[in-house]
Amino acid sequence: AKEDSQNNGFCWACEKANFRCNVARTPEAALECFKEKHHDLVIIDHRHSRYFDAESLCREVLLIYFYLNGFVDLFGVCCCRPDREEASVMPLIKSGFNRRYVENANMMACYNELLQLERGEVLAQFKLRACNAIFTALEQSQEAIEITNEDQVIQVDIQSSKHKDRRKGSLDVRSTTSRGSDGSSQRRHSSMARIHSMTIEAPITKVINIINAAQESSPMPVAEALDRVLEILRTTELYSPQLGTKEEDPHTNDLVGGLMTDGLRRLSGNEYIFAAKQPHLPSHLAMPLSLNDIPPHVAQTMENEDSWDFDIFNLETACLKRPLTYLGLKIFSRFGVCEFLSCPEATLRSWLQGIEANYHSTNSYHNSSHAADVLHATAYFLCKERVKQSLEQIDEVAALIAATVHDVDHPGRTNSFLCNAGSELAILYNDTAVLESHHAALAFQITTRDDKCNIFRNMERNEYRTLRQAIIDMVLATEMTKHFEHVNKFVNSINKPLAALEENGSVKGILTSPDNRILVKRMLIKCADISNPCRPLELCIEWAGRISEEYFAQTDEEKRQSLPVVMPVFDRNTCSIPKSQISFIDYFITDMFDAWDAFADLPNLMQHLDNNFKYWKGLDERKLHSLRPPPE
Repeated sequence: AKEDSQNNGFCWACEKANFRCNVARTPEAALECFKEKHHDLVIIDHRHSRYFDAESLCREVLLIYFYLNGFVDLFGVCCCRPDREEASVMPLIKSGFNRRYVENANMMACYNELLQLERGEVLAQFKLRACNAIFTALEQSQEAIEITNEDQVIQVDIQSSKHKDRRKGSLDVRSTTSRGSDGSSQRRHSSMARIHSMTIEAPITKVINIINAAQESSPMPVAEALDRVLEILRTTELYSPQLGTKEEDPHTNDLVGGLMTDGLRRLSGNEYIFAAKQPHLPSHLAMPLSLNDIPPHVAQTMENEDSWDFDIFNLETACLKRPLTYLGLKIFSRFGVCEFLSCPEATLRSWLQGIEANYHSTNSYHNSSHAADVLHATAYFLCKERVKQSLEQIDEVAALIAATVHDVDHPGRTNSFLCNAGSELAILYNDTAVLESHHAALAFQITTRDDKCNIFRNMERNEYRTLRQAIIDMVLATEMTKHFEHVNKFVNSINKPLAALEENGSVKGILTSPDNRILVKRMLIKCADISNPCRPLELCIEWAGRISEEYFAQTDEEKRQSLPVVMPVFDRNTCSIPKSQISFIDYFITDMFDAWDAFADLPNLMQHLDNNFKYWKGLDERKLHSLRPPPE
C-alpha cells in the first residue's frame, strides 16, 4: 500500500475495531509478512498498478495460504480507483479477490467496510472452517465431542457410542473422555480386571530371578561374578558402551560429545531461539513431468546411478543443486514405488519437489545433495542379496522414503547446539532426538497437507500405518546417541546367530523375523547416512570438507551467541581435518561397516574405506591440517 490518506484511513479503522494490522510497501515485503503472520484479511492497493501486478500478488498470497493450510478460505479485498464507467469485477474474482473497495479515504467509510466484512463474509469463512474441523473430528474421533459457540456455550454434545467403531484421530475439536457411554466404561473395567489377573513379568526380570536362584547354590567366586552381572543388567543402556575419555585424543572426545550426547551443559543468558517456520513452498524451477522429460545432460549423469562409485556431485552441478528430485524419480521408478503406493508419477514428482524445497541449500553438508547421496546408498544396499532375502517390498519402500526425508529442514546445527540454545525444536521434543523427531514429523506434514503431493493417499489404512511406523523408526535410527546400541543389537541378534547357523544353511528364520527385519532396516539407513568414508577418495574428500565447514560454522555461531562450544576442535583456524576424519572412522565407522560387510558382502566399500583411512593417516603424519597436500 502507498502511504497516503487511504492507507491512513484503513489503519485508523483497524485500530478502532481492535484488529491487528500490518502494512507492507512492496510485494516482497507483503509476502514475507503474510508467511509470518497468516492474516485472515488481505487488502491490496490496486490504484498504482504500474508499480506492481496486484492480481499476481493476490494469486501468490493464495498459493502460500493453500500450501500452509491445505485449503483456501482467505478473504482478499482489492482497493481501486473509481472508474468513469463501471468495469466488470470478473478479472479480480478470477485472480482470487473476494471484494472490490472503491477508493474512499473517509475514516468512517473504512471502518464501516471492515465491520461489514467481519460480520459478513469473514464470519462465514470462519464458520466454514469450523464445519470442516467438525467433519474431520466426527470422522476420526471415537470419543465424545462437544461443540461450543464463541461464548463457550455447548451447542451440540455427541456421545462416543454413536461412532465408537471409528479410529481415534489426531484432530480434536473439543473432546472429553469423561462422558463415555456405560458400555465403554464396562469394557474398560473388564479389561483392567483381566490385566490385573495376569502375571506381569518382563524378560529382564525373569533373567534376574534365574541368576538370583543360581547364586544360592554357587561358590563364592561365581556368586560375586553374578553380582557384577546383576549390576550391569540393572543399567538402562545395555547395548550402549560406557564412553571413557581419551585425554590424548580431543577429536574423538569432541565427536562423541557433539554427536552422541544432547550436550545440555548450560544455558546462556541470551538463548539462541530458532524462529518457528512453516514449510517452504516448492521451487518454481522447471522440473520434469516424468522420467522421460529429464534433460539429456542430467540423465547422462545418472546413467550409472546403480553403481557405488556414482558421482553425486556431477548430478548436483548438472541440476543446479537440486539432485534429490531427479535421482528420486529414477530410483523410485526402478523399485516400483509408485506401483506399490498406487500413486501417479506426477504425485511422486510433486512430493519429491516439496521435500527437496525444505532442505536448506545454504547448508554446506546437510542439504538435498546429502539426502540424494543417502538415497543412493540405500538403493545400493537394498540390491544386495542378503538384504533382499531379509526385507519385503514394504520395507524397501519405507527405506527409500526414509532416506529421502531423513534430514528434511535440517538447520545445519547439531542436536547439542539446539539444546544448549534452548531452541523451539528442543523445547518441543524435550531435548531428545530433537532433529530426527522434527525430520520425521515434518515429512508427514508436508506429505499429507496437499493431495497433489500425498503419495500415501491411495493406501489401505493398515498398510499405511505399517509403512508410516517403519519410516519413522528408520529416521529416528539415524540419531547418533543410539549408534552403538543399534550396531551391537545387529551383531548379537543377526550376525552372530547367522555365523553359527551358516554351516547347515538354515538362516531364513533369522533373516525374516519381524524384529530382525527392523534391525536390518536400522543398520541399513545408518550405514547409508554416514557412508562418506566408504566412497571413492575424491567423493570422500569433498564430503569431509563440507561437514567440516558446517561444524566450523556452528562453532562460530556458538562463540557469537555465548553458547557452550560443543566441539572445540572444530575451530576453522586450528582444526586438523585429517585428525577429525581418522577419529570418526576409528570410533564410528570401522566396526559398523565390518558388521554390515559381514552381512551384506561389500568388499568394494571396505577397500575404499581402507584407502581413505590411509590417505588421512598420511596427511596427519605429515602434520597437515588441510583436505589435500600442497601442490608439489
